[in-house]
Amino acid sequence: MILAVFALLVLIFVVLPLAGMAIAWVIWTAVAGIFLGALGRLIVPGPQPIGVFATIACGLVGSLVGGIIGTTAELHRFATLLVEIGIAAVAVAAWSGTHRRPIARRHHRGIIDV
Repeated sequence: MILAVFALLVLIFVVLPLAGMAIAWVIWTAVAGIFLGALGRLIVPGPQPIGVFATIACGLVGSLVGGIIGTTAELHRFATLLVEIGIAAVAVAAWSGTHRRPIARRHHRGIIDV
């Protein structure tokens, strides 16, 4: 009986708050990925033929890698944010560089040549 009460207390006061913190971290990382990916797309010149999920993925990469670099280098929060945006811009440029499609050319007869 005492063991069951102890297990219930551990579940209520340890496991559930940790799960809530993990869920909050995932949500916060996704939101940061959206914003950092959008800022990365604004920095990279020209059109980027990538979609919304690729933008979020590039933002997540920028957030995680830039955060690790900023924390390791003991940068202030603003400098870490700039590093994160720069990494997201590099990720957007790399992703859009690997997913470029050639532009179709039109001939005089209306035939499309790729």
